[in-house]
Amino acid sequence: MTEQNTQSLLQQIDNPSQMKELSIAELGTLAGELREFIIQSVSKSGGHLSSGLGTVELTIALHHVFNTPDDRLVWDVGHQSYPHKILTGRREKMSTIRTKDGLSGFPRREESPYDTFGVGHSSTSISAALGMAIAAKAQNSERRVAAIIGDGALTAGMAFEALNHAGDLDANLLVILNDNDMSISPNVGGMSNYLAKLLSGKLYSSMREGSKKVLGKMPSVWELARKAEEHMKGMVVPGTLFEELGFNYIGPIDGHDMDTLVTTLSNMRKLHGPQFLHIVTTKGKGYTPAEENPIAFHGVGKFCPESGKLEKSSAKSPTYTQVFGSWLCDMAKADEKLVAITPAMREGSGLVEFSEQFPERYFDVGIAEQHAVTVAAGMACDGLKPVVAIYSTFLQRAYDQLIHDVALQNLPILFAIDRAGVVGPDGATHAGSFDISYLRCIPNMTIMAPSNENECRQMLSTGFALNSPSAVRYPRGTGPNSKVNTDFTTLPIGKAEICSKGQHIAILAFGSVLAEGLEVASKLNATIVNMRFIKPLDENLLLQLASDHDVLVTLEDNAVMGGAGSAVNEFLLKQQCQNRILNLGLPDIFMEHASREQILDDAGLSTSAILRAVEDFLKTEELAKHVTLA
Repeated sequence: MTEQNTQSLLQQIDNPSQMKELSIAELGTLAGELREFIIQSVSKSGGHLSSGLGTVELTIALHHVFNTPDDRLVWDVGHQSYPHKILTGRREKMSTIRTKDGLSGFPRREESPYDTFGVGHSSTSISAALGMAIAAKAQNSERRVAAIIGDGALTAGMAFEALNHAGDLDANLLVILNDNDMSISPNVGGMSNYLAKLLSGKLYSSMREGSKKVLGKMPSVWELARKAEEHMKGMVVPGTLFEELGFNYIGPIDGHDMDTLVTTLSNMRKLHGPQFLHIVTTKGKGYTPAEENPIAFHGVGKFCPESGKLEKSSAKSPTYTQVFGSWLCDMAKADEKLVAITPAMREGSGLVEFSEQFPERYFDVGIAEQHAVTVAAGMACDGLKPVVAIYSTFLQRAYDQLIHDVALQNLPILFAIDRAGVVGPDGATHAGSFDISYLRCIPNMTIMAPSNENECRQMLSTGFALNSPSAVRYPRGTGPNSKVNTDFTTLPIGKAEICSKGQHIAILAFGSVLAEGLEVASKLNATIVNMRFIKPLDENLLLQLASDHDVLVTLEDNAVMGGAGSAVNEFLLKQQCQNRILNLGLPDIFMEHASREQILDDAGLSTSAILRAVEDFLKTEELAKHVTLA
């Protein structure tokens, strides 16, 4: 890189190999430019900000030291991967992030050879990286593997399962704990950084291995030496747990000190066996608004980079999440047995107000979905009334617990399932595409899907009043701006609602797609039904509709395979009904990230797409002569 070059350092980096010859000072300059680029880019596109700002120096140091993409870097979740994307040839495409046909908001194998593992759900990095390290060993490869995991993701059992396994092997795996929330920051400073360099260096590691060989022949002496080393390290570093799991622990070090990062990573890359590096960083580092409020700037819409002021939502009605949060507080006041459980999604699931008003009845279990469901089961066994607030895509991770610990024992637990159906820019990893399919086959479950905000509140009250498991699945964002009452009205179990009557065609809408169904019904002079319940179905109404209409059309924002439409088919087939049935839902593919409207159109669930599908179906069934557009 010549001084005469007028381009910034960042503008000259199109792949990580160009960073190999940069000095520590130049890497520091690059960090400043990269941080400013991220702020400016995300302010225009929206996306994840705080996490990425905190990993700028780490990302640069990793690509400077490791031979990527041959060496494998595995990011956990991926919120912190924006710096990685920018440095691996995608800088000019960052304006497209999380938009249709643009960059994914998470690492993705199809997008770049530097994205070694697709992520989106938490706590998978160590398991995946260990698998890669085992593969490298099996292939006699010197390839190195590093997993980068945050302290939040380390709360998951899966992470500790992987650590426990890795410590028992001699695969060359480096686990980097990016700690930005644990209360050990006083240990970070000059002495800690110096010790990390020393303990990761060749002299210390050679002496340690040599001592093992010599003292290993004298077990009692070796055990005394090992305990003495642990005691010495335990006085200055908090790594005893990881040492006991079989890792060589180094840290904590300052994750924003480029010299310490590069030196320590360079040393640790040469070490054999399982290694654990503990770094401490600041979320939102270098951008004051994000440092002061990292949660608000975790996932943001567009904002003013100078002031940090976030763009206000134009929505006039409360989101479904806000409706749930309000109902939860109201119901907690009415019933002292109510308790709320979340797997580390307090803000996303609308539990902030509840956690402040009822701290003794609020349980954030960390990123541990399996535990969240089973601890709720234990509470229900002994008289409490648990409400589990969870995203649809995350409930998938606790499926066995849902069946074995809750449904099999028929325990009264209400699952408030947020982000059901299409989620938009977060893409396939976060889409709630499968919950109807995986819930409706479970005995004892009652499953509801609201078509508007007030109905969401009524369904929550209905499920909470049951003495058996229930689920209310509702979408991200706002509904049709329905007035929300403040009472606890319940709905009759398994009863649908006819919105308007027509001829020949009956449209059965499950959940939020009722809005599109109403428009289609008006154009086709069709009957439109708000089904409300996926399980149990309104069987009497279905039989009546089947007798009065030639064609039934089911609509759902769930996988069409095994979904609500399939439930209708199964029932009518059992009754030997001869109606023609068209099932419309999400197709048998993973829908790419885009706006909700674009995804619905691509899935055939927009008003125009539904209308086309019905008209094409009528032609194939020779029923078009019976139907005229209104």
